Amino acid sequence: MTDIESQKPAPENDPSHAATAPMYAPPPYMPPPYPTGPVMYPQPVPVPVSFIPPNLPPEETGISKAEEPNPDPAAVFPPEECPMFVSSFEDDTVRKAFIRKVFSVVTIQLLATFTVVCVFTFSNTVKAAVQSNIWVYLSSYIIFAVVGTCLAVFSTFSRTHPWNLLGLSVVTLSLSYMVGTIASYHNTSAVIIALGSTLVISFTIIIFSAQTRLDFTVCNGILLILSVDLLMFGFFSIFFYSSVLQIVYGCLGALLYALFLAVDCQLVMGRQTYSLNPEEYVYAALIIYLDIIMIFLYILMILGGSSKN
Repeated sequence: MTDIESQKPAPENDPSHAATAPMYAPPPYMPPPYPTGPVMYPQPVPVPVSFIPPNLPPEETGISKAEEPNPDPAAVFPPEECPMFVSSFEDDTVRKAFIRKVFSVVTIQLLATFTVVCVFTFSNTVKAAVQSNIWVYLSSYIIFAVVGTCLAVFSTFSRTHPWNLLGLSVVTLSLSYMVGTIASYHNTSAVIIALGSTLVISFTIIIFSAQTRLDFTVCNGILLILSVDLLMFGFFSIFFYSSVLQIVYGCLGALLYALFLAVDCQLVMGRQTYSLNPEEYVYAALIIYLDIIMIFLYILMILGGSSKN
């Protein structure tokens, strides 16, 4: 019994055993604390093709909409894929309101101008007073040139209300006086024929520009070349004046500004390659008004050249 008890191992927490136990060398490496065999992880469940992730609002997803960075248009659309000009008439309501505003302003301008023309033509007293004070015509020409250039060149002036409408009113009144003065030197019948022809031609061109699929807005380079040619033709006609030459010059001028009217109408309607900004309603009304007035003056030139008086 004593021999068996003496052969039992001493407990590990016995300090006397730790002092008397033999010392062995540690193993060359510690056993791994993880299993050495292959571990089988759960395979992911494939998402079905017809699954559509829910489109949750930013409040539920925890993302603030104000913190979302604005994407760079150049990064989203590469420069080679971006169109050169993007129409400003993406909203059909904005486009229709812009067209109504422009043609309403043009109608008021034409009514004012043709009223002045009729007064200067039918009243002999006004006609004599206008023809005897030619300095008023020259003053109107200077005012028209200065204010019209400012409206066409400076976009801040043409977009600032009410200064843009004030400038447009000054241009309309000064040009009305100039056109009335020119009409006072022609026969009454010629002025009436020119008025009727201008209204018919302008209305037809506006309707045609609104319905056609032809893009006249890309013809600006051609119209620039034709304008320079007409300018040089008119300059050399001064030295070789004749009634036939005046009729030819009037026909070419009326045809050129009819093309300008078609281009400007399509710029206003915004259905083609190029278009005007909806904020440029004063500039749009100005260019259409000038096109119609120039058509009237060239038709009056044709009738004046064909008249025996």
